[in-house]
Amino acid sequence: MRIIVPMAGMGKRMRPHTLTVPKPLIPVAGKPIVQRLMEDITKVCGEKVEEIAFIIGDFGAETEQNLIAIAESLGAKGSIHHQHEALGTAHAILCAKDALKGHVVVAFADTLFKADFTIKTDDPKSDGIIWVNKIDDPRMFGVVTTDENGTITGFVEKPQDFVSDLAIIGIYYFQDGEYLRSELQYLLDNDIREKGEYQITNALENMRAKGSRFTPGAVTEWLDCGNKDATVYTNQRVLEFINDDSLIHTGAKVVNSVVIKPCYLGDGVVIENSVVGPHASIGKGTVVKGSIIKNSIIQENTQIISASIADSMVGSFVEYTGKADELSMGDYSTSK
Repeated sequence: MRIIVPMAGMGKRMRPHTLTVPKPLIPVAGKPIVQRLMEDITKVCGEKVEEIAFIIGDFGAETEQNLIAIAESLGAKGSIHHQHEALGTAHAILCAKDALKGHVVVAFADTLFKADFTIKTDDPKSDGIIWVNKIDDPRMFGVVTTDENGTITGFVEKPQDFVSDLAIIGIYYFQDGEYLRSELQYLLDNDIREKGEYQITNALENMRAKGSRFTPGAVTEWLDCGNKDATVYTNQRVLEFINDDSLIHTGAKVVNSVVIKPCYLGDGVVIENSVVGPHASIGKGTVVKGSIIKNSIIQENTQIISASIADSMVGSFVEYTGKADELSMGDYSTSK
């Protein structure tokens, strides 16, 4: 099994948090989004994951090393591939064409999920699984249509007129990675685009028309990390899923304060004369004094003094003093 992880996007909807760090490396409940996603997928693969291929932009050597370390922590080889131009989902996946072989999972790194399944890699009735979630407004997503037997009958990219409410969540399984690679390459060779970009949904539709059988996969919860509010909510849900003592690092120091679980406190965190939680994640080395923080992500080595913060994201190396507010502050910011 190989996992392909397209994550080269600039994360514009997450600015200012993505000005200094790629969106998939933003922490949720103390771990980068992409790490949590890889942990979840390796649990459901049903066989050993040999390689995790990360498709990135120009994120720098430190980010590449962090991604390799995530793969190795899960017993897999990590590989780095670059997408230098945003030309769509099909183009992004094809940037890791050397890893498109055998059983393949493609997972876009801006979503998390909760599910109870194991991928059946030897299912003779299915050539692949497309995970979907029923949503109210599917116009911003690729969707699938199905027949009465639950087999996928079509793929439509961002339909403006209603055809289905089963949105593709960005996680796919393919029995034959080489076949997927050839169909993606066909789109590029013949300049077949949808809304100006090479889309995986076009390759899937071509494969289906040639006889490939795809079935929808169900998740019990789909957690988006596309913007600040969605990521704060995802942090809340992940904390609730885990909700045990592992979330409080032994190196955290809590003095004359109340911590309302579930919360994450990283190594070296100092909480003094404060109330933290519920649903707060405080990154390593951060100091909170005389403050109230709930339902928020505070990253590393930040200082929060005499403040009241809720429903917020605050980056690393931030200094924030003496206000009550809903915040979205990037790294190295100061407000006093």
